[in-house]
Amino acid sequence: MKVLFKYLPALFVTLLSACGSESWNNPYPATDVDRNILYGAFAERPKHLDPVQSYSSNEIMFTAQVYEPPLQYHYLKRPYTLVPLTATKMPVVQYLDKKGRHLPDGVDIEKIAYTIYEISIKPGIRYQPHPAFARDERGKFLYHDLNAKDLAEVYKLNDFLHTDTRELTAKDYVFEIKRLAHPRLHSPIFSLMSDYIVGLKEYSTTLKTAAREQSKKQGKGAYLDLNNYALQGAQVVDSYTYRIKIKGKYPQFMYWLAMPFFAPIPWEAERFYTQQGLAEKNITLDWYPVGTGPYMLTENNPNLVMILEKNPNFHGETYPAEGMIEDVKVGLLADAGKPLPFINKIMFYRDKESIPRWNKFLQGYYDSSGIGSDSFDQAIQITGQGEATVTEEMKAQGIRLETAVATSTYYMGFNMLDPIVGGFSESARKLRQAISIAVDYEEYVSIFANGRGVPAQGPIAPGISGHRYGKEGINTIVYDWENGKPRRKPIETARALLAEAGYPNGIDNKTSAPLVLYFDVTARGAEDKSKLDWMRKQFQKLNIQLVVRSTDYNRFQDKIRKGNAQIFEWGWNADYPDPENFLFLLHGPQRKVGNNGENAANYDNPEYNDLFEQMKNIEDSPERQRIIDRMVNILRQDAPWLWGYHPKDYGLYHAWYKNVKPSRMSHNNMKYHRIDADLRGQKRHNWNEPVLWPIAACLIVLLVGLVPAVVAYRRKERGAGIENLRVLGKNA
Repeated sequence: MKVLFKYLPALFVTLLSACGSESWNNPYPATDVDRNILYGAFAERPKHLDPVQSYSSNEIMFTAQVYEPPLQYHYLKRPYTLVPLTATKMPVVQYLDKKGRHLPDGVDIEKIAYTIYEISIKPGIRYQPHPAFARDERGKFLYHDLNAKDLAEVYKLNDFLHTDTRELTAKDYVFEIKRLAHPRLHSPIFSLMSDYIVGLKEYSTTLKTAAREQSKKQGKGAYLDLNNYALQGAQVVDSYTYRIKIKGKYPQFMYWLAMPFFAPIPWEAERFYTQQGLAEKNITLDWYPVGTGPYMLTENNPNLVMILEKNPNFHGETYPAEGMIEDVKVGLLADAGKPLPFINKIMFYRDKESIPRWNKFLQGYYDSSGIGSDSFDQAIQITGQGEATVTEEMKAQGIRLETAVATSTYYMGFNMLDPIVGGFSESARKLRQAISIAVDYEEYVSIFANGRGVPAQGPIAPGISGHRYGKEGINTIVYDWENGKPRRKPIETARALLAEAGYPNGIDNKTSAPLVLYFDVTARGAEDKSKLDWMRKQFQKLNIQLVVRSTDYNRFQDKIRKGNAQIFEWGWNADYPDPENFLFLLHGPQRKVGNNGENAANYDNPEYNDLFEQMKNIEDSPERQRIIDRMVNILRQDAPWLWGYHPKDYGLYHAWYKNVKPSRMSHNNMKYHRIDADLRGQKRHNWNEPVLWPIAACLIVLLVGLVPAVVAYRRKERGAGIENLRVLGKNA
């Protein structure tokens, strides 16, 4: 027994020494404790990192940090404002008539045959280090003619020993525009851009023919050098200037110049990546982007981690010196004029499950977090004024909430081709208006979105020009203005409209049969059953039977495309901050049936269509606002949608995470963010310090529990020894 207790002090010393400065549950290397690293998580692996093909939100979080289009959105200003990025100034816009003669500003739109955007870029910008640029002493590219032997020991991009860089030129921007029509790539914006960029559609045909001929001579997959084929609508003026020529007048084209689709791609990168054998090793432009931005992707292991590191060749940029009044109050201008980026390394870990992600955030191992429904009550509380704020528990940890209304809309649409809910008869219009009042989206947002949304008054999201606020912005078909805010009209108003539509108390006057409507949705899991039950109850307020028709997404899309749905739900995320990007969703020529456009409701009002054509090509002005107001009022009267709600983004950030201003338009924001690594290290240590006394207590209990057994064993041994001595004595 003395031996056991002899080692107890040593055991306690061992346990205490194990509890050093490092937390036992730290998932990161000890050497990274105080480093300037941002930690985040992602759930879905990105499919495309090639800017010509990438169009998903989980992809742009990477591509926007690497690639630099000529323009970007000002980080702090609202409404969203375009400013130069690699461009020296905003593009010079020129208008031409059919004969190529220059037209003055303010000329009638009908006279404008072409618009030219002339873009000048800053000299001295260089690409990140990359093997595609590496050359030998004679100037020959080291890695442009690889064979199987050369690739035998290559498994990832970093296995190439040599890298180099070169200066960004105007030719690189033109090269990327040409890639929109590449026959071996599938750009999601080619169809739209071919309607505007002069010659792009014909250029696609030219490249397809060239690729077929080349395949016959050199084999499938041979490199197609776009430099050998000129594109009329995108031309180089000099090393730092290029022009894009589009058909007619399309002011919204300026917004596209802030998207990665129009970022530069060096021809050397495409030449390098199209070599045989590299695709099999996932060494492609879709896997390893090449850009001039503040960060470069140094590790792409989408099942584990994706790492962005500071680009050593970054040309430099400073934190904005201007912002909104509230930005000053919350310290968002404290770093004004300082060089970017602030963070040296960004590590995104793949975490599919929400609970582990949430726990790591609370432990300080992720710097920010979204809020899932299972953690909402733990994180958020609603004040008496109806505002969301963090709970006392979160506040004690220094966690803050950042919110922003998304430039998105979720809506329920009526198929305007349907014989019951569609069309422009007074009966159909009043039926849609009655349902619009009955479906209480304030309640929906409260129950199913945890209050994270703003009930919509029309199609245009807040923060977009053309959106009206306050009393002048309410939908008077559905709302009354009371005590300084909109209030949904009483259900009695909806029932009166229903009766005027010919369905008193939900009974069809013509047939005396109950009114039955059909709600087409995609296949649902058990978690969505409550939403569908709620929706049935909304229609039941009018004694309308709502039948849910559930199907898989492909079948659902087919029904929408063919006009076989009656009522459906849909959503839209804005590509750019212009009302045209919302109002076109109800433009007749862009209906789904027959035209395969984005107008899923197949709404086709001639007056609205005419106003849309007037509005879309006008710069923001009082005249444009008057047209938009008229368009929105027409939509409210016709009610082709239940306007639904605009979602609200909620994000939680630790106290050490600085300079965060949420934005759904601007995605290249990580260069502005800053981390206080020292504060993070202190907090992590305090929050994750091991609690050792339960282990020590268990060991003591275990040792004490062994005492009776040891004592009994020693007695037995002692008794056996005495008996043996007696036997020996007798024998002697």
